[in-house]
Amino acid sequence: MSSPPRARPPASALPSRPAIGWLLPGLAALALAGCSLLPSAPPAPADAQQWQALPLPGKALTRYTEEAKDGRWAIAADADRSASMWRRRFDPALPQVGEVSFSWWVPEMQDRANVADADSEDAAARVLFGFQGDVASLPRRTRMQFDLIEALTGEKPPYATLMYVWDATAPVGSVIVNPRSDRIRKIVLDSGSAELGRWRDHRRDLRADFILAFGEDPGPLTSVALMTDADNTRSRVRAWYGQVSLQPPAVLHPCTSSVQALSAETPRCGETPAPQPGTSPRKQP
Repeated sequence: MSSPPRARPPASALPSRPAIGWLLPGLAALALAGCSLLPSAPPAPADAQQWQALPLPGKALTRYTEEAKDGRWAIAADADRSASMWRRRFDPALPQVGEVSFSWWVPEMQDRANVADADSEDAAARVLFGFQGDVASLPRRTRMQFDLIEALTGEKPPYATLMYVWDATAPVGSVIVNPRSDRIRKIVLDSGSAELGRWRDHRRDLRADFILAFGEDPGPLTSVALMTDADNTRSRVRAWYGQVSLQPPAVLHPCTSSVQALSAETPRCGETPAPQPGTSPRKQP
């Protein structure tokens, strides 16, 4: 037996259009308040517009996009059997380097990827630094290789490239010479799957790591790049990168024997530091 139809309330019991109208400003205010409570997107770093995609000859492009990841501004890298970079160039080159800090977030490792093997040389996350140097001092075979790269890409390759990587198997701290060119050397900062699925923050002494990898002091820094690739393993992989921050090198002040950041404002011995704007120089007693 079906229930009797529910009686419709009389028209006098329904709120009139004017009665609803006075509620609208309050509802709009609540909506605006709700929007303001939503978390805002993390701000992009000041140099975000100075980074650009760098294709590699004969390779499909890895896709790099800006987005938020776990509360941070990030560059998302999506590689589908592809290899390319997201690079920033320094013009003029930075004459000296100090510490560098960066972070990456990797959800899963690639099967068969191995940065020490030419046939499976892929990595979910890499941060690369290119340096100038005396190319004329390199072996003839290497210089011919550089000429070929310039002919294919339209630009000269760095004298030396230092690369930080997350590898599937190589122990943390390993220094690996690129199987195709000894002018590219890699330092493994993360290995395996134990740290997957969260931000990994790294801070490195760029000069010390260059000396460790190449056995010589670095020349001027010409570029920094991110790279997620999956071309050799014919796979798909994704990663996120946080901001890359370069710090000026620390030096031993010749007058005070204290360690401080090198800058144009560092006074020489016997010089009086320039007064800051809005202040007066101290009078000598």
